[in-house]
Amino acid sequence: MGLAVYESQGRCAWANPKEPLYVAYHDEEWGVPEYDPRALWEKLVLDGFQAGLSWITILKKREAFRTAFAGFDPETVARFGAMDRSRLLADAGIVRSAAKIDAAIAGARVFLDMRERGEDFSEFLWAFTDGKPVANAWSAIAEVPAQSPAAVEMAKALKARGFKFCGPVIVYAFMQAVGMVNDHVTSCFRHQAVAELARS
Repeated sequence: MGLAVYESQGRCAWANPKEPLYVAYHDEEWGVPEYDPRALWEKLVLDGFQAGLSWITILKKREAFRTAFAGFDPETVARFGAMDRSRLLADAGIVRSAAKIDAAIAGARVFLDMRERGEDFSEFLWAFTDGKPVANAWSAIAEVPAQSPAAVEMAKALKARGFKFCGPVIVYAFMQAVGMVNDHVTSCFRHQAVAELARS
């Protein structure tokens, strides 16, 4: 079954109906505006782990990631030391990349540094879309870009603060997922629902 067929069934083409977890993610989470700083950081970390992999791979491992990273509590992760790093590298339930694990731990420390300086992580990120979701109206998945000018700027700002695995493509995927942009195609039943959430 091709992407166009999925799309004609009333969902975005990437939501493979053979993957119930993916369908649930598309139908319930993807594109819903998220403003909680901790949840945004979790998603950014997971998108970083996705680099070079498919999102379904990360989605299937998400609960294992949450367990391994203490529920993505930045204060706890920021205190991870050598023993925690070794534990994570030995955890078959997650993606065992030393560089990505180190980036997640370092990112927790950056998150806390920003907070201590009075910089709210959510406000920092949402500023790149003027604090509100960008309403797109793509008719087909082929029209959806891999990145945007706002994603390029956000990626630069994140890297300047010390975050890693946050290039423009990863950042744009993050923006789509957390509702900073509504990239559900117009034929998708979630397009209007997400648009209404954005207005509320």
